[in-house]
Amino acid sequence: MTISGNTVDASKQTLIFSYGTLKRGFANHPLMEDLISRKDAVFMGNYVTDLQLPLVRGPHGVPFLLNFPGTGGHRVRGELYSVSDSGLQRLDVLEGITLGHYERLPITVCPEICDAGDGGRRMAVDAEAYYAHRSFAEDMWRRSGREGFESYSQEVAKGYVRRDLRPKDRSFREQITLFCSSN
Repeated sequence: MTISGNTVDASKQTLIFSYGTLKRGFANHPLMEDLISRKDAVFMGNYVTDLQLPLVRGPHGVPFLLNFPGTGGHRVRGELYSVSDSGLQRLDVLEGITLGHYERLPITVCPEICDAGDGGRRMAVDAEAYYAHRSFAEDMWRRSGREGFESYSQEVAKGYVRRDLRPKDRSFREQITLFCSSN
């Protein structure tokens, strides 16, 4: 498979669309840098979702992509990475897959450079993304006032609290529940 001039072994790689803290310049990008240095990930370029999707902030400024295609008013901008199976396991741990924080689901994305004209659809690729877990996604959307962001920018990321600085008296899942139930 060749994307943006990079060659990867499709049998050992998964394309991951990163829209939040794993992007370059954000709090969890050191994990991506480590995966890249170990040859467990390759940066493929800047991409945008094929469909409009809501991107919202949850507790501690954590970004969540909601699996509500056609809503949100924006095609979400992010980065695409080709990730090995072992790298994918590390990402799944970070994203709390087994804890019900996120779920990794299919997504179609287009290169940002082809975002004009046909919307890049001729160059669309199937990837996966970490979406807010379905058990709280609707509550998160309601809590956000049904408004999302086009991109998790430095401005949007203001107020993000690193994991090691968050309160330890509740699980992150409990913090999500409290956040969604607050005004």
